[in-house]
Amino acid sequence: MPVVHGATAPVFEGPDVTAVGLAAPGRGAVETCAWRATIRARAAGHEHMVDREEVFVVLAGKGVVTLGGESGDLGAGDALVVPPLTPFKLANPHDEPLELVCVLPVGGQAVVGGGEPFTPPWAR
Repeated sequence: MPVVHGATAPVFEGPDVTAVGLAAPGRGAVETCAWRATIRARAAGHEHMVDREEVFVVLAGKGVVTLGGESGDLGAGDALVVPPLTPFKLANPHDEPLELVCVLPVGGQAVVGGGEPFTPPWAR
């Protein structure tokens, strides 16, 4: 049975984010990747883009998204849909962590700055 238990799922640490890998090809998924992300308080975020549609669902906390040059607030219960190849940044200027579930099709890649496309480790 392809169940990934959160308590034993792989954890990936970044400068301002912790990602818990849930669904991914390395954990039995064929079409969809999903992970839980916690963005630390007072994190500025960094602009990047993905080559496939990405969806974020806010579980707790508040954040600010900048997408295609426009900024907006996010809170618990909100969903953010990021179109492919659209620069965006997700920041948490608040005092509490921002917790999200993120979904990206298998094979989706990210691009940071002018760098080469890559598959994030939590989506492998």
